[in-house]
Amino acid sequence: MTLAPILNAAPIIQIHVAAAVIGILIGPLALYWRQGTRLHKTAGYIWVSTMAVLALSSFGIHSFAVIGPFSPLHGLALFTLWSLYEGVRRARAGEIAIHRRVFRSLYWLGVMVAGLFNFLPGRVINRTVIPETPELGYVLIAFGLGIAMFLVLRPWLQAFWRRYALRTQ
Repeated sequence: MTLAPILNAAPIIQIHVAAAVIGILIGPLALYWRQGTRLHKTAGYIWVSTMAVLALSSFGIHSFAVIGPFSPLHGLALFTLWSLYEGVRRARAGEIAIHRRVFRSLYWLGVMVAGLFNFLPGRVINRTVIPETPELGYVLIAFGLGIAMFLVLRPWLQAFWRRYALRTQ
């Protein structure tokens, strides 16, 4: 591992990486601390601010351009900004269950799954974490997506096996 690719990157990429790291680290604290406490609210404000910086900074990064200067990741940035707005709006309206669901979904699907794609060969994070074997990024992405799919499908699989086990008795 070497920090040289991040340190030599454009300032917008450095801001983006810093916001991502802070968001990944603060996210679980904001999401899983006891709700309503000062610590939860403070971590939440920091996380929302960091996520806004992360999403907005992505519009200055065009290395993965597919449609003009934009990529599907820019669509995710728009979704992130909308989710931040909705999550804060729902909390202020007292709709805590929806607030929780919006932010947990944003963290696990938006931040963590989207973050996996930074391990594609040629990306700054790939060159930082696995510079000697960039192709290992494909394995990390597949492994991470496999875990995500398992976690999403787990309730369905549990229900399926419960029904199947009842039929075979």
